[in-house]
Amino acid sequence: MKTYDVIIIGTGPAGLAAAFSLLQKKPALKLALIDKNRYSSGGLRNDCKMNFSWPVGFPEHDWNKDRAEYYLSMVEDFLKPDIMERRSVSLYSQRAERLGVRLLDIRQSHLGTDGGLALIKNLTARLEALGADICLGETVTSIKAEKNTVLTNQKELSYKGCLVAPGRAGFGFLQDVMRKNGIGYIDNVVDIGIRVELKEERYPIVKDYYDPKFLFPNKVRTFCTNSRSAQVVKEKYEDEAGLWYSVNGHAWSNGRQANGLANFAMLKTIALTEPLASGQAYARAIGSQAMLLGGGQPMMQRVGDFRLGKRSSKNSFNGDLYDFEPSLASAMPGDLGLAVPSKIMRDIWAALKWLDTIVPGVLHPSTVLYYPEIKTYANRPVFADASCFRAMPGLYLAGDGAGTSRGISAAWASGLRAADGMAAELGL
Repeated sequence: MKTYDVIIIGTGPAGLAAAFSLLQKKPALKLALIDKNRYSSGGLRNDCKMNFSWPVGFPEHDWNKDRAEYYLSMVEDFLKPDIMERRSVSLYSQRAERLGVRLLDIRQSHLGTDGGLALIKNLTARLEALGADICLGETVTSIKAEKNTVLTNQKELSYKGCLVAPGRAGFGFLQDVMRKNGIGYIDNVVDIGIRVELKEERYPIVKDYYDPKFLFPNKVRTFCTNSRSAQVVKEKYEDEAGLWYSVNGHAWSNGRQANGLANFAMLKTIALTEPLASGQAYARAIGSQAMLLGGGQPMMQRVGDFRLGKRSSKNSFNGDLYDFEPSLASAMPGDLGLAVPSKIMRDIWAALKWLDTIVPGVLHPSTVLYYPEIKTYANRPVFADASCFRAMPGLYLAGDGAGTSRGISAAWASGLRAADGMAAELGL
């Protein structure tokens, strides 16, 4: 059995942040990072869009403004992002306010997917130079917190401190860890929505504000806007119930040739109550239903067809109005009205009509609506010490999968906060 001072599960921003923080405090620390993927994963890998303003990314049940800004300053000092300029935002803000919609004013940085991959390569090389063991393509099968041991598909390890930070994709894995170690948690919130793809010229706000954050009534919001060289992609989810896909978006850096498209998510937050109180179970059911109707693929529908109350077909994606090819060609043309729960679709469609008033052109007949886009990062562990995300002696939980963050910058901050607690417990 190999022994480490600290084991970190997950190589996304929370895990990387904790590793750098702990090694800075004690360079001789024996530290390992483990990830089931054969590459360092997490939000840095897809689009690498970062927000540096409260409250974006910070769940308010775990953060207040002062604490978030304290850690955000540390994140910014370390990553040294180039903050993007915002122009003409007041015009859109005034239009939004007249409709009861809010446009957040956020400091943002965008590296693009290629820039994110370069950053990951740099960060992991630096960690290895500091003496960290980075174990990729290795799956953690169990954690026995009472014995301070981690079992993987390759070996058994012991630790003094362990941080579990698997991100949104590790939502189910984290629940399994919590159940087996007697850690209570709440899982009753999930974001369900669609991804909208359109010509960039019909969403010109992105030329002035890269990722505009609109908050609409009924808990609907825009999320993760991409432009310049933007693509809609599939995200694979696999659990005991089977395989299903969600959609997502990303963009390359400004150095890549633009394709003239933009995309963004329109999400509605759902808080479940009895008898179904599991956001993960609801997300799985929604995803499985979409897979059934999409023939094993995500679904897509043109706005023009949606307004007419008819399904899209392959033939719908031609003609003078339908004037661009969808970037996710594998998505199945269909009828979102058969798949999206009506209450969710009503609120999202109302928000889209508001948005089309604020930024005319959004609801052009050619605009594509992809479904489903699901965010399952709503675990809320019952922490023994919430100040540092300690679940039990020696075991910490952080990042999007643990519900302590929603996005790269906040996940990095949550990793720093967990590292501070671990350092105090280990006497570093």
